[in-house]
Amino acid sequence: MSNAIVCLDGYTLNPGDISWDPFKQIGPLTVYDRTEPDQIVSRAQPAAYVLTNKTPLSAPTISALPNLKYIGVLATGYNVVDTSVAAERGIVVTNVPTYGTDSVAQHAFALILEMSRHVALHHQAVQRGQWTSCKDWCFALAPISELTGRTLGVMGMGRIGRAVARIGAAMDMRLIGHDIYWPSPAQLGDLKVESVSVDEIFGRSDVLSLHCPLTDETHHLVNAERLQMMKPDALLINTSRGPLVDNAALAEALTSKQIGAAALDVLDVEPPAADNPLLTAPNCIITPHIAWYASASRQRLMELAASSLKTFINGKPTNKVN
Repeated sequence: MSNAIVCLDGYTLNPGDISWDPFKQIGPLTVYDRTEPDQIVSRAQPAAYVLTNKTPLSAPTISALPNLKYIGVLATGYNVVDTSVAAERGIVVTNVPTYGTDSVAQHAFALILEMSRHVALHHQAVQRGQWTSCKDWCFALAPISELTGRTLGVMGMGRIGRAVARIGAAMDMRLIGHDIYWPSPAQLGDLKVESVSVDEIFGRSDVLSLHCPLTDETHHLVNAERLQMMKPDALLINTSRGPLVDNAALAEALTSKQIGAAALDVLDVEPPAADNPLLTAPNCIITPHIAWYASASRQRLMELAASSLKTFINGKPTNKVN
């Protein structure tokens, strides 16, 4: 079918709690929960329009799909697609860059608050009966800290970084940031963030939150050398891209108490191998890449992705990455 739409891995975006109607209104839609590597070509062959989240569309795969006109990546990152080969074939590739700003920013601060207040730790202690049997009217199992007056470093001052900075400002934190493309006054509005160097942001931050893209320059941005620059009680947050952090170096820094703690939503390989050292590192909490996962955020992603396909069909593609 010339207008067939095939989604190769729809389960992550929609396990059943949101609607595929935005795509169904465009054309006949087939959604597979997951697609194994040896199934990609056979499943995608009937389609003019292919949707993927993490299922790879490599050069050989794209070459084996003569009907393909369009690849819609159901995410912001699009490294799963060989965009140069797609461009050579005249196939448009789009992504969805702006759907999850609030969801990711709020998750980043959920991690910051958890590591500052240790809510889950104390809830679990109460469930185990430790409050019931306590001789005092309260107890604490870990240091509990305030964020007021502490320095929040935001590495990457794009939409999500600025949203995180605004939450920090509401908590009366001092704000510093770094970005090679510093936001305009209009983008910052009344947000007051001091622009600093990379070394400064590592050295001055009490909480350092990563919000930059993964490039050759930012790969292992957080490495053994930069971890040595950080305060011994500093907290590192990563809700951006796993390979920004050298996982082994961070695990060593936590074990040696070179830094205070880390809270991560992304790792360098996902799902992680059982021997990833961060899985057993002290003072480290990890969530399974769910910062983006609020249902409202996923519904926005669905609608924006469908809109990109509509604009492509109408001859004016948006969010084109190749």
